[in-house]
Amino acid sequence: MARTVNFFAGANSGDGFRNLFHEIVDLEATYDLMILKGGPGVGKNTFMREIGRTLEQTGTPVEYLWCSGDPDSLDGVVLPEVRCAVVDGTSPHVLEPRYPAAVDRYVDLGRFYDLSAAKTDAEAVKTYTHAYQAAYVRAYHSLKAARQVELDAVTAVGKAFDADRARRRVRGIIQRELRESGKQTGKTTRRFLGSITHKGYIWRFDSVEALCPRVYEFADSWELAGESLAAIHGAAAERGWDTIACMAPEEPDRLEHLLIPGLGLAFVTSRPGMDYGRKPYRRVRLDAMTEPENKARLRFQTRMAALLREEGVAALREAKANHDRLESVYNPYVDFDGVRTLAALEAGRILSWLG
Repeated sequence: MARTVNFFAGANSGDGFRNLFHEIVDLEATYDLMILKGGPGVGKNTFMREIGRTLEQTGTPVEYLWCSGDPDSLDGVVLPEVRCAVVDGTSPHVLEPRYPAAVDRYVDLGRFYDLSAAKTDAEAVKTYTHAYQAAYVRAYHSLKAARQVELDAVTAVGKAFDADRARRRVRGIIQRELRESGKQTGKTTRRFLGSITHKGYIWRFDSVEALCPRVYEFADSWELAGESLAAIHGAAAERGWDTIACMAPEEPDRLEHLLIPGLGLAFVTSRPGMDYGRKPYRRVRLDAMTEPENKARLRFQTRMAALLREEGVAALREAKANHDRLESVYNPYVDFDGVRTLAALEAGRILSWLG
């Protein structure tokens, strides 16, 4: 059975949409990257699912990248063993070819619209487009307010954190777990493990389980783990291990989870709203390494941030509902048989390269 893993390349945050799409693949080492173009409801998700399903059936490992706007829809499919991928290259994560045809290329699904028929519903298209875009603006305003409250609490807790104690613990983990790999330098792939969505928070800890049977859980309610994870990541790279660095949606330069598949070893952060929910190999209790003052104020700030995020999620639900209405306008005017036929042809092309 093919191994599948699930991540996000985009995430919602207090600063709007966070985007790692330009890092989905290393173009210098990629054979073929299909960049899908075409508007709402044109069949991009259908196309990508067909590619993933076909390659899974051959036993080829598949990485699915899910959409933060709709975590049941795909933003991309990566096929690392074939050095191929297909990705949604439309707004808000626009991609353009760097090495056209030689490496990356457009796949135009807009050809499957019935243009004449679609133009008869132009007013509905405009109405729902404006509505879902306005809902995203409201969502990001609420998420930004939540983040500002949260950062005040994080700063207060951080002042009382025994960072030296955490560093000693991490040094012991590095010495015990990270032997030399035999390679000079490890490769880092950056992803998001999850995002806040119209369904609330979605975290794909199933990917951790699929790749890494041994998991260190950092119990960390206050964003204290970043320095520890960065140290482990640096040591792993120096020893030649390839890693999957799962960044914090609120701060894409801060590590939140680290996977080292070659060692079957992962380091995950767990907190309310991002609960690992499984029995770890080891648990590091960073929360026990801080003793902040004014805990009543921290509890108040936590409740306030949660309420503001609920408002953000409500707006994301409204955005999703209007986007669904927009797609329902387009769907009758899309030749989905044509989309599936093209996907089958492209999957066949990939299989020919696999052989």
